[in-house]
Amino acid sequence: MVEIFRNVFVTQLQHLVNIWSLLYRDPKDGSNKGGIAVKKKRVWTCIVLAGTLIAGCSSGSNNNAASNSGQSANRAPESSTVAMGDRAPVPQKQEGMYFQDYGTNPFVSAEEDALSTFAIDVDTGSYTIARNYIENGSLPPGEAVRLEEYVNYFDMAYEPPADGTFAIHADAGPSPFEDDHYELVRIGVKGKEVEPEERKRANLTFVIDVSGSMDRGNRIDLVKQSLELLVEELNGDDTIGIVVYGSTAHDVLAPTAVEERDRILKAIGGLTIEDSTNVEDGLLLGYRMANESFDPAAVNRIILCSDGVANVGETGPEGILEKIERYAEEQIYLSTFGFGMGNYNDVLMEQLADKGDGVYAYIDDMQEAKKVFGTELTGTLQTIAQEAKIQVAFDPEKVEEYRLLGYENRAVADEDFRNHRVDGGEVGAGHSVTALYAVRTKERASGEIGKVTIRYKEPESETFQEMTSAIRLSGELSIESRFLASVAKFAELLKDGGEEVNGNVLSEVRRLARDSAGSKEQEAFVQLLDQVMELR
Repeated sequence: MVEIFRNVFVTQLQHLVNIWSLLYRDPKDGSNKGGIAVKKKRVWTCIVLAGTLIAGCSSGSNNNAASNSGQSANRAPESSTVAMGDRAPVPQKQEGMYFQDYGTNPFVSAEEDALSTFAIDVDTGSYTIARNYIENGSLPPGEAVRLEEYVNYFDMAYEPPADGTFAIHADAGPSPFEDDHYELVRIGVKGKEVEPEERKRANLTFVIDVSGSMDRGNRIDLVKQSLELLVEELNGDDTIGIVVYGSTAHDVLAPTAVEERDRILKAIGGLTIEDSTNVEDGLLLGYRMANESFDPAAVNRIILCSDGVANVGETGPEGILEKIERYAEEQIYLSTFGFGMGNYNDVLMEQLADKGDGVYAYIDDMQEAKKVFGTELTGTLQTIAQEAKIQVAFDPEKVEEYRLLGYENRAVADEDFRNHRVDGGEVGAGHSVTALYAVRTKERASGEIGKVTIRYKEPESETFQEMTSAIRLSGELSIESRFLASVAKFAELLKDGGEEVNGNVLSEVRRLARDSAGSKEQEAFVQLLDQVMELR
C-alpha cells in the first residue's frame, strides 16, 4: 500500500511541477526570466527527499517493499533526477511558429564541381529568434536555423573600400572543429560607408500590423517604441506615412515631413488593436501610398512591422508577392521587422523581404531596436548594391572537397551567376557579409586555393560590375575567423537538434567563443552560450 502511495505521490508532484512551469512566467512577455531552472531544481529536490522519506517509512513496515525499492535504486539510468541532469535541452515548439527547413549543404567534390554560387544575404532574423527562444528557457527548432544569419549578425569590422562599392576580405586556416587537412575559409565583403549626413532623404511608409495577435505579450508596445526610436533618428526632411491593418487596411497618417515629429509620434502612440490579419491588404495599401508619394531623389522604402500571421486574404508569400513584385522593380523597397514569440510566421517575413529587395530583422527587445534603427540606420535605409551574387572557384588541384555553411535558400546555379534575370541580394551602406566554407585540401596544398568574385549593380545603374580576390591558405586561423567558427558550429548544433547541443562540443564552442570574442556584441554571444548550458 505504501509503495502504491509513493508512486502516486511522486507522479502527482511531477504533474504539479509541469503546471508550475507554465504558470511561473512574467505576465508581460511570458518569459520565466531564467528563474524557472533554479526553482524547478528545488522542486525536484523536494520530490527526491519526499520519495526518500516514503521509502524509509515503507522499509520499517514492509521488508518486501524495502527490497523492491533497493532494486529500483540500483537502476540509476531510470531515475528522473539523473536523466534531468544529463539530458540535453529539448527544443520546445512554441504554438503557431512557422519555419521552413531548407536542408543542409553537403560536401561537394572540387573535381566534379569547382564552382559555388549564391546570392548575398544580410538578414539576421534567424539569430535573434534563437536568442529569444533561449532567453525564454528553450531551444529553437532546427528548421528555424539559417546559419548565415547567425554569422552575419556580428559586425566583423572589415575595412571598407578605399573607393568603389565593395572590399573583399578572404582568408583560410586550420578548422578548429575538423580533422587534419580541413580548412575554414572565410569570405568577407564590406560595403562602402555613407555618413548619416550624406545619406539620401528617406521617404518611408510604415505598414503596421494591429491585428488581435499583436496584443499578445508586449508586441504592439515594442513596435511603437521601435518606431518612435526610428522617428527620433530621422532627419527633418525625411517623410513618414502610416498604414495599419487588421481585417482591412486603412491610412493613419498621410506622408508627413519628420520635422512634424510630434504629429507622427502621436499617430504611432495612438495605435490600437483591431481584429483579424490581412497582410495582403495592408501591403497593397502601403505600396499605393508609397507609389503616390514616390520621390526619385529619395530612398523609397516600406517598413513592415508584424508577427507575419495572415488569416484573411492571401496568407502565403507566393500569392502576396505576385501582386507587389513590380514595385521592387520600380525602386520601392520592402524591409520586414518581426515581433513576438508564439503565433509567428518567420517564412512569410523572410520571403517578403527577400522578394521585396529589403532586409529581414527580428526585434526581440529595445536593445535590438536600437541596433537596427539607431546604430545601423543608414545601412537599414540606403541600398548601395542590388542583385549581388558571389561565386567561389576552388582549385581542384589543391582542394579535395568543400561545403558552404548556410545560404541553402540563397543557392544560385553556377551558370546563372551572370544571368541578371536570376535574383541576387541587396546590400545596405556599410553592411558586411560573411560566408564560411569547410574545405578539405589535398596533401601539401599551400598558397592560393581559389578565387572569389562578387557581381552586383548600383541602384541607379543597369550596368553590372565584378571584382575578384584570391583565397590563400594560412598556417593559423585568424581570431575573427575563430569567433565565427564558434558561431557557425553553434548554429549547426541547434539545427541538428541532437544531444551534442549540451555535450562536449558545446563546451568547446563556448571556449573558442570566449577566447576569441573581441566586442561587447561577441561577448553577449558567449553569455548566450552560458544560458544554453544552464538549460541542462
